[in-house]
Amino acid sequence: MKNYQTYLFDLDGTIYLGDQLLPGAARTIAALKDAGAAVRYVTNNPTRLAQDYAAKLTALGVPTQPDEVITSVTATTMWLRENHPTAAVYPIGEPPLIEALRQGGVRLSSDPAEIDLVLASFDRTFTYEKLQIAFDALWFHKRAILVATNPDKFCPYPGGRGEPDAAAIIAAIEASTGVGLSRTFGKPSPDLAQLALASVGKERDLRQCVVVGDRLATDIAMGIDAGMDAVLVLTGDSSRDDLRSCPVQPTDVIEALPELLG
Repeated sequence: MKNYQTYLFDLDGTIYLGDQLLPGAARTIAALKDAGAAVRYVTNNPTRLAQDYAAKLTALGVPTQPDEVITSVTATTMWLRENHPTAAVYPIGEPPLIEALRQGGVRLSSDPAEIDLVLASFDRTFTYEKLQIAFDALWFHKRAILVATNPDKFCPYPGGRGEPDAAAIIAAIEASTGVGLSRTFGKPSPDLAQLALASVGKERDLRQCVVVGDRLATDIAMGIDAGMDAVLVLTGDSSRDDLRSCPVQPTDVIEALPELLG
């Protein structure tokens, strides 16, 4: 296995499953950092803030600072500030997403007559009322566009279970309004990888950077699109069988994270 200067790790299914650290993850991360590599964590899950993920990783035995975690919420907030600084945004999501948008200075609204962007996300509090507001903004007033924090179909759980993710919310809105999704901010968008690399603090040779994750369609696709190597770890979503039919192919495939150490 090649040694890299920078490692971008997915979280769910790569470092941990639920609240269980995957075997060898802590030892692998510690060894990479001891060897001088920069490590960042890149996640599509918008249900926690960066500091919450850092606290969880630290509690699981992987000491982490908040600035080492880059989330789809980070990318969403930055894009809104830079491209639509005065837009009225209606977020369909959980409290951490809404709090991050407020902290980022994003103007929030639930008035369909003034909503400019409907932001779909992972939302376990999704209701018909929320769908109605999105419907009115997109279909009735025909003034808003539909964007999403991430495109994931489900979030993995230990034991092979999972729960519906943002794709379910997106599908409900698209089906009822006929309005298609304009943009997503999480993986597989290479923007998230670029944000993570920028957080390292100095320019990096992409040939010395790698994405490590468990999903071909998001983690691996992001790495390839960003011009980096991408390593699939078989501890989460994608399997060897998926490799036979998926157009996205990783640079390497490993059974578990310790194989990164050779």
